Amino acid sequence: MSYFHSVTLDKDRCRGCTNCIKRCPTEAIRVRDGKARIINERCIDCGECIRVCPYHAKLAVTDSLDMMKNFKYKIALPAPSLYGQFRDLTINQILSALLDIGFDEVFEVAYAAEIVSKFTREALAKGNLKKPVISSACPAVVRLVQIKFPSLIDNLLDICSPMDTAAILAKKEAIKKTGLNEEEIGVFFISPCAAKVTSGKNPIGIEKSKIDGVFSMKEIYGLIIEKAKTTVVRDLSKASMIGVGWANSGGEAFGTFTENSIYVDGIHNVVDILEEIELGKLNDLDFFEGLACIGGCIGGPLTVENNFVAKNRIRKLTEKLPKREEPMFDEKDIDFEEVKWKKKIEKSEVMKLDKDISKALEMMKQIDTQYKALPGLDCGSCGSPTCRALAEDIVKGYATEYDCIFILKDKIKNLSQELNELAGKIPPVLSEGKE
Repeated sequence: MSYFHSVTLDKDRCRGCTNCIKRCPTEAIRVRDGKARIINERCIDCGECIRVCPYHAKLAVTDSLDMMKNFKYKIALPAPSLYGQFRDLTINQILSALLDIGFDEVFEVAYAAEIVSKFTREALAKGNLKKPVISSACPAVVRLVQIKFPSLIDNLLDICSPMDTAAILAKKEAIKKTGLNEEEIGVFFISPCAAKVTSGKNPIGIEKSKIDGVFSMKEIYGLIIEKAKTTVVRDLSKASMIGVGWANSGGEAFGTFTENSIYVDGIHNVVDILEEIELGKLNDLDFFEGLACIGGCIGGPLTVENNFVAKNRIRKLTEKLPKREEPMFDEKDIDFEEVKWKKKIEKSEVMKLDKDISKALEMMKQIDTQYKALPGLDCGSCGSPTCRALAEDIVKGYATEYDCIFILKDKIKNLSQELNELAGKIPPVLSEGKE
């Protein structure tokens, strides 16, 4: 089965502007023949290219709402960031509107986040995790570690994300409540980002996710606005300050009750910190929360509201919510082993030059030599993100040195000079006035 990616390219809209290649954290995009091309093996679905593309040529593929028709019982899993998208709606109004849209039940991912926070605190307290522990809640960051920082895989927290935890709990409860088979119950996550869409299809740490479909927050937003006008508000929310706080960067770190922790948002900022961790400069840190989107999940590319506005709304909401330290759930319903990763995270081989070490070393030498011949400006005009990336593309046979406009310009200049010199050298048989 091929790896599914939510982030895709609309070639008809692409103008080959190179904005995307400069912002991709894993150098997963090239521009060739005037069009961008995504290297699927390197893509982490962070959505950075979606944000920077002025032509909207990058987009996130999500599931259609028509999928709901395939199930007898439909459960919505709203991400905590959904609550920050609306100016005048309470959490219960939002959840009630989801029922009116056509869902039979709503299970808050924010509530599952409280449970994950509890299990995280317990895991940290045991003291046998490799420090600093790196949050695994953001699937884009986990993929980033796999591709660019494989030496840090053992630092990843081996607990399912709140999304997958919510799906496990929701299906278990629905089976008890309805008596239906698991296949007849559909669980649908309402996502703020492309990475979680991809994670629903290609789950992290488990063989198969309980998520049956992932809907875009943008698509659901308008339906909620419409239904909220007439909905009968029910008392549905069970989440506390800790769970809803996960919507903003720092929410997960706060839920660990660990003072010696840091949180960073924005994928390039996360890269900087992971480099520090890899170099051993942050070994005294207990917990690191890294989020691909600025502001946290409220800044995802599938959200509607400005991330700073949404962040403030989440802050105001959490101030009014109960501040309980322990989630109100029956431990018989779910235990740590159910949300613990069952599948080892493997490092990606995509950054390797060759499986044969001797060949890889030889290619590395060729890349170094080729790189020294390039201008080092990292302008991106060649279609590769950096001069180093172009050197690698040349050695791999994906590009030539003349893709560099500066080398091409010099070559044209030299050819022009040679042609001028040749033009002055007329063979004797063509000369006039000479015997």
